[in-house]
Amino acid sequence: MVRLGVLDVGSNTVHLQVVDAYSGARPNPRTNLKIDLRLSEFISPDGLIDSEGVKQLRSAIRACVTEARKVKSEELLPFATSALREARNGDEIIAALNSEFEIDLQVLSGEEEAQITFLAARRWYGWSSGRLLMVDIGGGSLELAAGVNESAEIAISLPLGAARVTKSHLEGDPFTRKSIRALRDYIESQLSEVLPAMLEHQNTDRAIATSKTLRTLARLTGDWAEGDGRSLELEGLRKILPKLSEMSQEERSELPGVSKSRAGQIVAGAYVAESVMRSLDIETLEICPWALREGIVLKWLDWIKQ
Repeated sequence: MVRLGVLDVGSNTVHLQVVDAYSGARPNPRTNLKIDLRLSEFISPDGLIDSEGVKQLRSAIRACVTEARKVKSEELLPFATSALREARNGDEIIAALNSEFEIDLQVLSGEEEAQITFLAARRWYGWSSGRLLMVDIGGGSLELAAGVNESAEIAISLPLGAARVTKSHLEGDPFTRKSIRALRDYIESQLSEVLPAMLEHQNTDRAIATSKTLRTLARLTGDWAEGDGRSLELEGLRKILPKLSEMSQEERSELPGVSKSRAGQIVAGAYVAESVMRSLDIETLEICPWALREGIVLKWLDWIKQ
């Protein structure tokens, strides 16, 4: 057995998950430390993460590294996704963090992110689940993957993360109808570029959702549209979208399962989810408990077996 600390530097949060793991067994969670940072909000129009963002990121990394050492993690697996991947000064920031904290923070490409998340879903559902289609809506990007093996046949990343498109398109509180229309047009234009490739893999046995955004939407449809809370139905999502869009941020933050920090971006996430499900003819997305962090653990275990 080995105790692993998985350090996820995302667009919304810096999240340390510590697990006890060994080859052939399910990773056993030990502790979590989650810091709401909203790194994407510190990216200036010229694509640079500003000094305040760097300061808060350093503080979050320090807290996570300290916690990992406190619980005696034997290996730390740090990785970053879209915010640091796309920031013009991302390489410089990562080099400084690696030097200061003696870690090896690696940036995942969008395709790697999709592939590793798909691996986690495949291991969770097993071979008997047949062909899988995986959907993950993060803060900075949307990942789609499909296939019958542990490696997806197609893995795509698009700039349709809930935090990103909220920042770039939505205005007002509640959001204006004009900005919502602009958002929907943008989502459709982005999806149209990959739909031909995705539709080749549309004949799936199970459609899987892996992100916090989609879990939250499943819970809301369970509360408002007679869903079960464990899956996201397209019909239920369409029922709650008008109500969700008309609420203020404060009203959304009072909903069950919607944190104050997530309340601003859940509307954008819902429109991305609706567009993906409608475009790919998905009636139901099953919520998978495992996602990218679990995939990182599984991939590391596979690597040390070699």
